[in-house]
Amino acid sequence: MSKQFLVFQHMPWERPGQYLIRPAGKFDVNLHIVEVWHQTIPDISLYDGLIVLGGGPNVDQEDQFPFLISEKVAIRQTIELNMPYLGFCLGHQLLADALGARIEPNFHHSIGFIKGRLTKNGLDHPLFYSIPGSFPLFKWHSQAVSQPLPKEVEVLAISTDCEVEAISVKDRPHIIGLQFDNQSANYEDVEEWLEGDQGWLSSLTKPQINPASVLADARRLEGIMEDQFEIIFRNYMDIISWTYK
Repeated sequence: MSKQFLVFQHMPWERPGQYLIRPAGKFDVNLHIVEVWHQTIPDISLYDGLIVLGGGPNVDQEDQFPFLISEKVAIRQTIELNMPYLGFCLGHQLLADALGARIEPNFHHSIGFIKGRLTKNGLDHPLFYSIPGSFPLFKWHSQAVSQPLPKEVEVLAISTDCEVEAISVKDRPHIIGLQFDNQSANYEDVEEWLEGDQGWLSSLTKPQINPASVLADARRLEGIMEDQFEIIFRNYMDIISWTYK
């Protein structure tokens, strides 16, 4: 039986990436996209889970992006109902915020492809079964989740760019936040992000962003990142099946 996942999208060009769309179809997961900047969020309880994508807003910018208010209510409801939650970038930060963590400017922006590393908790977490201890991340953020974290939150991955690259909740492995955007690391997706976010990217310095280099990395890493994200997504579907069988 197919799974019905609600998806919160924050920016026109930051849609569910190809590396998410393809395994979702393969594993019979229907993605119901809500463009939160102009569409109403439906009743969360009608779905099998929630996926929250990245985007331009910071977690605390409710005055500038008022849709964050209703979105935060829906995320808290998802956690209270113990439903599956998978957040990317801003979706990761919104989850951490709902769990009581602080989100602050990172020590520098993190854009493009870097290496991430699984922590002991990450190596033990079923989300990362068959993923090597060090693996490539596609990054697109200047805010980050800050330490220390609430005691129920586990850090699953770290990098030299960010001390909290992935989180989960103890004894609730179906609640996941990923600071990285590997679901959108496909060359065409990256190209669209570079074009759509060029105003923000051009404002960043130290280091400046080299779009050609980012695209070259996207092309070079396409095969491995697609394969690894499919494994992660399959693992996530397995977690849900174990939790709700």
